[in-house]
This record gives sequence, C-alpha cells and structure tokens, in this order.
Amino acid sequence: MRKTHVSPLLIVGLIVAALAALPVASVGLNLFVGGTSATWAHLSATVLPEYIANSVWLCLGVGVGVALIGVTTAWLTAMHDFPGRRVFEWALVLPLAVPAYVMAYVYTDFLQFVGPVQTFLRDTFGWAHGDYWFPDIRTLPGAMLMFVCVLYPYVYLLARTAFLERASGMLEAARTLGLGPWRAFFAVSLPLARPAIVAGVALALMETLADYGTVAYFAVNTFTTGIYRAWFSLGDRVAAAQLAAMLLAFVLFLLTMERISRGRARYHNTTGRNRPMAGARLKGLAASLAVLACLLPLLLGFLLPAGLLLKMALTEGDAQFGERFLTLSRNSFVLAGVTAAIGVLLALLLAYGARLSRTTLASGLNRLVGLGYAVPGAVIAVGVLIPVTRLDNWLAGQWLAWFGHNPGLLLTGGIAALIYAYLVRFLAVALHTVESSLGKITPSMDDAARSLGLGQGETLRRVHAPMLRGSLLTAGLLVFVDVMKELPATLVMRPFNFDTLATQAYTLASDERLAEASTAALAIVVVGLLPLIALSRQVSAARRP
Repeated sequence: MRKTHVSPLLIVGLIVAALAALPVASVGLNLFVGGTSATWAHLSATVLPEYIANSVWLCLGVGVGVALIGVTTAWLTAMHDFPGRRVFEWALVLPLAVPAYVMAYVYTDFLQFVGPVQTFLRDTFGWAHGDYWFPDIRTLPGAMLMFVCVLYPYVYLLARTAFLERASGMLEAARTLGLGPWRAFFAVSLPLARPAIVAGVALALMETLADYGTVAYFAVNTFTTGIYRAWFSLGDRVAAAQLAAMLLAFVLFLLTMERISRGRARYHNTTGRNRPMAGARLKGLAASLAVLACLLPLLLGFLLPAGLLLKMALTEGDAQFGERFLTLSRNSFVLAGVTAAIGVLLALLLAYGARLSRTTLASGLNRLVGLGYAVPGAVIAVGVLIPVTRLDNWLAGQWLAWFGHNPGLLLTGGIAALIYAYLVRFLAVALHTVESSLGKITPSMDDAARSLGLGQGETLRRVHAPMLRGSLLTAGLLVFVDVMKELPATLVMRPFNFDTLATQAYTLASDERLAEASTAALAIVVVGLLPLIALSRQVSAARRP
C-alpha cells in the first residue's frame, strides 16, 4: 500500500489556517453562549436599528462616490492625453497614505467655526455668528466624504489596469462599427472593466465597515462603535461578540454580492490585437475639465490634508513632542516591524508549501488565511480576546499551582495577543504579494535545483528567496504600513500604558486637541507614503508609450 507523505509545510499551513480562523469562530460561538443578555436586549431596542441604517447608508454613499471618482480618473488617465496626465497617473494613488480618521481630524479643524475657512468668510463679508449657514462636517454625509476621498484609489487602480489591458483591441473594433467615444465607453470599456470596478468598490466598502476612528469622532453610530462601547463601556463581551457577528455577516454579504454580480459572465479578450492605444488628445475646455476632474480628488484626498497637517505640526504641534513622541514611535515601529517580519515568513512558507504540494487542500488553506483581510479589526479584536483571555487565565492558574505565585497575564498583558490579531488581519496582504511573485518563477528552476541535489528547504533558501527579495521587501512594507495605521484592534487590545502613534492621534483628537494630534498623524501619513512610492512607479511603468 502506498504511503502518503505529509509535507511539513502543509502542516504549517493547517496550523496557520486554524489560528487565522479562530477569531471568527470565537465570535460565532459566542452567539450561542449565555443566551440573550440584558445588554443585547437593550441595544436591540435602542441603537441597533441606528447601527444598521448608518452602516447601510455609509456603504451606499461610499460605494457610489468611489465608483464615480475612481472610474472617471482611471478612464481619463488611461485613454486620454492632457496636460499633467503623467503626473496624475501616479499621484492619484497618494490618498491611500492618509487614514480616514486622520482626514476626519484635519477637515474638522479646517472647517470648524474658528477654522480658517469660516474665519475668512466672516472677515471678508463682515458676517457674525448666526448670519450665515455652514455645513457641519461631523455628520453622516461628512463621514461618507472622508471615506470617498481616501478610498477611491482602490477603484482607480483596478479600473485603470482593466482599461489598459482589455480596452484596446475591442475599442478599435467598436470604432470600425461607427461608435463614438461615449458610446464605446458605455458599450465596451465599462462592461469589460466591471469586475475590476466591483472588486475595487468591495475593497472600499470593507475598509469603510472596518473603520472606527472616523465614525467615532463624527459621532456616527455604526457596528464598530457599538462593539467598542459594549466591550468597554458596558463590559459585556457576549453583546460585543453578537455585534461583531452581525458586522461579519454584513462583510460576508458584500463579498457574496460581489461574487453573484459577476454571475456566469466572462470578460476575456478574444483578439490578439491588444497593443497599447494612442490616447485621444484633449484640448481646450475638454483638457481643462480633465485636469480639474483629476486635480480635485487629489487635492481633497492628499494635498490639502497633508499640507494642513504639516502646517499644524510646524506651527503648533504636540506639546509633548520629544521623549513622548519617540516612545510612541518606538511602540508603533516595534509592533509593525515584528508583525511584518513574522507575516512575511509565514507568507513565504504558505506560498511555497502550496507551490510544492499543488493540491486543493493547500490552495484552500491559503484562501482561508487570505479571508482575514476582509474581517474588520474590531471583529478580530473581540474574536482574539475571548479565547486568549481564557487561555491566559488558565496559564496563570497553572503557574500559580506549580510555582506558588501569580505571573499575571502572559499573553494579553503584553503585545503578543495584539500581534496575533494583526497577523490574522494583514497576513493576506503579504501572502498575496508573495504568491504573485512566486508564480512568476518557472517550475523548471525547481527541477534544475532538484537535479543538483538540493532539497526543498535548500531550494527555497538558495534559489527562490534571493529571487523574491524585492517582493518580500514589498510585502513586509505593506504589512508594516497597515499595522501603523490600524486603530480599532489597537485601541481594544493594547496593554495598559502602551500607546502608538495611531492611538495618540485618536486620543488627542477626541479631546479636541487637533493641533497636538497633527504630529502623530503626520508621522503615520509619511510612513504610509513609502509603499505608495513603489506602487506609483508601477503605475507609471504601466502607462502607454
């Protein structure tokens, strides 16, 4: 009988997948523990309808906004030529460096009654308080605007790639059939780019549902604010888990709708005439409108907030800047660095294990690990804390029985549980990057290494790892930046007296000390620019000659 060889890398994949699925399973199991609590009954009768309504309206507003801006800018930069196009091609991704909660703090300071905009209006027209109406940014529509400004690049990147890769040959065929530019766009280009657009909108909506800082600061009650309030203010972990489960169901619903929307449709090119097209040159009013359409989202999403942050940091800034700022930076960099290093290592082992086994089980495990990115940080935090706290208490009890003293909380008392939550959330980022690059290495190199007597480990270390150095660096950088920006999980799970740049910015802004929050917020934005510089180069390299 033939023996089945179980690869050690497959065992690693099983363990990592089980650990990644544990938080979600923990949240789901708590739905059936302890029945319906009084807290849950109170939430259901009072604020739960508001959580649902606000979440739905946020998704609708953000979805429409990012689709309009992302598709418009992608179409203009991909298929037209106008002044500044080469700059806009890469600059339009820069708003991704600004977390939505940082954007909320900046625009609140900029548009408030004593801010520069309203002060300028009063000084110019001689108005006094009560003489004029000015929109309040700290509302549900204001939150929609913040998310749209920072999340439209998801749609822009995917739609632009789809326009460049799929539109050329079929657009030529459409032109021969007498279709004008507008009819060709709606009849050919837009349907071809539909999967990419829907995927970009889905990413933006998942980020919107996962946010805590923006909606909490704007006093817009959503599932994430409810989870935080149930856990900390009401002290009810079951109610927090039930809210987390509802939010998770919301996210899964979005993913399912994205999949169903595609149906059986396929969007393949059936022609080899897919060479780059010469962009239509825009002149006069059309060129001016194109520049305006690209400049406005860039201005609102990056140039204005980054400029305001820099000004506030230089003129006022954090009164505790110095040793306190260095401590915050150290905490943030330690968390991000350790998570990025472990994440890249695990991603490399998982991707290489799937490459070696080439089985449905291995690829399925990687897909299961990849689902973590779709789970909001607040859900992961609750899902991690519940089982890890029980494990911590059990370990403390065993230690007390064995050695006669209580060691305290070994996991949740430090950063171990927080790093675990980060890995569940962001391991998918590193895994996708490593898998994409590993797939470009021809299998013949594995065969050549094997013929030279190299084992699997030696092949990975001496052949693949050097070739993947750039991709591993990119994967680590992406995870590093995501951890630097993550707020909900950090707020819920950080140890006592352990703050990061993200929590510092949130705390100061919550206390209406917006100028002091600018220093930490600007540091987060600057770090977030690092992977976008590399991404911008790729976008520029993908443009037409």
